[in-house]
This record gives sequence, C-alpha cells and structure tokens, in this order.
Amino acid sequence: MAGINKVILLGRLGKDPEVRNFQNGGKVVKFGLATSERYKDREGNQQERTEWHDVEIYNDRLGDVAEKYLKKGSEVYIEGQIETQSFTDKDGNERKTKRIVLRQFRGELQLVGGRASGGGDMGEERSYSGGGGERSSAPARAGAPRAGWDSGKKPDMDDDIPF
Repeated sequence: MAGINKVILLGRLGKDPEVRNFQNGGKVVKFGLATSERYKDREGNQQERTEWHDVEIYNDRLGDVAEKYLKKGSEVYIEGQIETQSFTDKDGNERKTKRIVLRQFRGELQLVGGRASGGGDMGEERSYSGGGGERSSAPARAGAPRAGWDSGKKPDMDDDIPF
C-alpha cells in the first residue's frame, strides 16, 4: 500500500535561519517555525496554543530564497515531509526527533506578508517550488486576494453549492 507524507504549515520564524555549508558545495538551511491556534476555553476565556516545528531545507534553490529573504518574525508557508532523526544524547540515551524537511524537487516555500512581516525586500507574495518554478501569486487561500486581483471587484459568488 502506498502512502503520502506531506506537511503544510503557515507560521512565523522564531529566529533568523541558520545556514550550514557542506564540503560538496550543498547546504542546509534550518529554522524554527511557530504555528499558533486561538480558541476559547470552557469558561469562555481566549487561549492560544503554539507549536514549534524544526524545518530543514536541503533544496538549493529554496535554501537560497530562505537565506536571502527570511528572518525572525517572517511569515512563511511551506510544504514538506515529516522525517524522524535518531541520535544518542550525551548521556548515551537513544533519542528521536521529528522535523519538517524540504528536499530537492520536493517542497514549496512561499513568502507571506511582504515587508511588513519581515519578509525581506519582497513587495508581493512569491512562491518557490522544489521543481524550480516561481509563481508571483499564492495558492488560493481563504481571505487572501491573489496578486494582480482587483480587490475592489468581488468574484461572482452566486453559484449553487449542493451542501
């Protein structure tokens, strides 16, 4: 049976990306990504839960974009895979950690929010895929207009929806 290992996250960087170069000329770009969820508890008080995700980019093109444009506080949309890494800690205990990995030809990185959110010198949203393609508009997201879309005009929403 085949399986799918795909993760989609939209969050903010907790600190500037860390870049490590390999002897063979490749590199890895690492950063922590925070995703937050707001909800009301049983008493009606507003609560927030934040999850931290370790992200590693092994794709040269996406790594270059992350290194150049991402910094602490940047909002970013990523698509990658979950991988488990096993290691032995300093006390000799076997440990495992999960991370989100963007590999060559697999993954997507989208800068969200432009300059105001720390997105570097980008004036509009840009999307980069592991296959080398670049798109100037974002994948369709609820509540976010696409680049070039006249926000003064509303799309025809009078479709008959069967649910």
